[in-house]
Amino acid sequence: MPKNSKVVKRELDDEVIESVKDLLSNEDSSDDAFKKSELMVDDQEDKDADVEEGSDVEDERPAWNSKLQYILAQVGFSVGLGNVWRFPYLCQKNGGGAYLVPYLILLLIIGIPLFFLELSVGQRIRRGSIGVWNYISPKLGGIGFASCVVCFFVALYYNVIIGWSLFYFSQSFQHPLPWDQCPLVKNASHTFIEPECEKSSATTYYWYREALNISSSLSEGGGLNWKMTICLLAAWVMVCLAMIKGIQSSGKIMYFSSLFPYVVLMCFLIRGLLLNGSVDGIRHMFTPKLEIMLEPKVWREAATQVFFALGLGFGGVIAFSSYNKRDNNCHFDAVLVSFINFFTSVLATLVVFAVLGFKANIINEKCITENSEKILKLLKIGNLSQDIIPHHINFSSITAEDYNLVYDIIQKVKEEEFPALGLKSCQIEDELDKAVQGTGLAFIAFTEAMTHFPASPFWSVMFFLMLVNLGLGSMFGTIEGIITPIVDTFKVRKEILTVICCLVAFFVGLIFVQRSGNYFVTMFDDYSATLPLLIVVILENVAVTRIYGIDKFMEDLKDMLGFSPSQYYYYMWKYISPLVLLCLLVASIVQMGLSPPGYNAWIEDTATDEFQSYPTWGMIVCISLMVLAILPVPIVFIVRRCNLIDDNSGSLASVSYKRGRIIKEPVNLEGDDTSLIHGKSPSEVPSPNFGKNIYRKQTGSPTLNTAPNGRYGIGYLMADMPDMPESDL
Repeated sequence: MPKNSKVVKRELDDEVIESVKDLLSNEDSSDDAFKKSELMVDDQEDKDADVEEGSDVEDERPAWNSKLQYILAQVGFSVGLGNVWRFPYLCQKNGGGAYLVPYLILLLIIGIPLFFLELSVGQRIRRGSIGVWNYISPKLGGIGFASCVVCFFVALYYNVIIGWSLFYFSQSFQHPLPWDQCPLVKNASHTFIEPECEKSSATTYYWYREALNISSSLSEGGGLNWKMTICLLAAWVMVCLAMIKGIQSSGKIMYFSSLFPYVVLMCFLIRGLLLNGSVDGIRHMFTPKLEIMLEPKVWREAATQVFFALGLGFGGVIAFSSYNKRDNNCHFDAVLVSFINFFTSVLATLVVFAVLGFKANIINEKCITENSEKILKLLKIGNLSQDIIPHHINFSSITAEDYNLVYDIIQKVKEEEFPALGLKSCQIEDELDKAVQGTGLAFIAFTEAMTHFPASPFWSVMFFLMLVNLGLGSMFGTIEGIITPIVDTFKVRKEILTVICCLVAFFVGLIFVQRSGNYFVTMFDDYSATLPLLIVVILENVAVTRIYGIDKFMEDLKDMLGFSPSQYYYYMWKYISPLVLLCLLVASIVQMGLSPPGYNAWIEDTATDEFQSYPTWGMIVCISLMVLAILPVPIVFIVRRCNLIDDNSGSLASVSYKRGRIIKEPVNLEGDDTSLIHGKSPSEVPSPNFGKNIYRKQTGSPTLNTAPNGRYGIGYLMADMPDMPESDL
């Protein structure tokens, strides 16, 4: 930096307008005053327009109290309910321990690079998703709006799941637990077990009938479930109160909501390992089935899980990182959060299968007892000969090994007659092979296992409180993905917007708490996010690598981080990641086309699930969800491309300095109807013809006469002002 720069001063209404060279010199002499200065880029006509970064708005913009708070927020957003009830199911279904290999490979190919990309652009530009992509290319500004729409759709049904967890949490403070036994029905003559419960199980009955009071089809609304309506209202009140002050309020809650689930998981793991049969569950889980790993479906599902586990495309990652200091090491954050997410999934899988192994062992013992009694009856009536039973077998206290020995002997002796005997093999692996996920795992299988725990109400309270916290952590990031971009773009008050957003979401979310609400949750989960988010992230990758330029982006990262990121990211972003994402998009479309659109309806008479196709209006809703989510992208592109909105931009402001603050001063430019702030690419802007050169000559470099908005222009020099355009886009 030149130490003896010439300063041109002019006094006008107590203002001193200085060149950028002088401002940079001022940074040396009074660094604190400079960092508190305000850079305002405005029109002459619009006195309250955008305030660019590097300004006092930088100081006024909320910031994380500590790096730990920020990391916990990102972990809380990425680690959600899917880590507990989706990852273990995929691991079991797709080859056990072998599933971890494609998952890790895809985490390195698309997970970490794309997570790093979103962290970088958010931290660099310090705006929400709308501002970030509008800054990079106004024609792609619809990417940010699409992210907001998807976040809204996901928030609608995700908070319903938190409401379900709150209901079970509230019902856990009693012994025995209300889903421990089937209810009894009394009539005039006698008492009997509820038929629907007797045909299924106590936990299944409680979930479908007591909690959801579910209808038999999507078309049969059945009115509101008042218990779940109150729980949904409570969930939205919690989210609203936590988010109303932005990260100042939600950031403090992160210390509990992000860390408490790990405490619960560790407690469950320790308790689970002490239970009989837990080792069988864990062994079954991590026994690799290598032949399954080579199937394309396994890689598609692993890629999808990586994609959604990190929250890519939602805008929450960008929103959280936009509150960081510009020199924060976001590369370290990307790697750290990604692997915390992965190891959390593995930890949750250990817990789930330790508990399911215990549950399978109990069911297997009941199976052995029941079938041993059948064998004794067959021996008494003479259908089986006592001679074929080994002498050491004691049916009153028979072990699993002894039963399997007797079962094999009877099967060999009674080859043709064996099916008519009605005996079961009672293998613990058969029970563990029954794959369950989602609500079936959390509210049926896991709750059933906990009824066999000593002090079961305590463990139930801990489990559902953990689910509430996991859900809230993800909800904070999802709502931040809506609030932050809108506040940055439209300059509305965050408190008012948060309350309005939560109120609207609650009233729209009432469709999920009617008797058919569970079917709408399934519909939104299947169709509102998957394809739109894939398209959003593909466009994000294209915007950075092709529109903005991968080389310029790598230079920005070097300037921001203080070191050059590995060339690994260069090739991932430019070639590998977009190719993998396109393959995943095509595979998802094909899978969606091959799978008949429908849902599993609970039939009360048979007490079983039955697959039903969506009615015509249901298919229209499914298609509308996908179209509405991605519609902002082409709309914004067409509006920008065809100039359907008059930008009415007046002039680009120069930089003035007064009383320790940078303020605005209009400078008339030729053809300045292409301001970046008003939605046009800097590449289309004619170079401004300033009266004096306002770019700084680099020490040891030749004098350059390039325009200020070029590579060595004002965007490059004002490296601490992220919203100023760095170079031609």
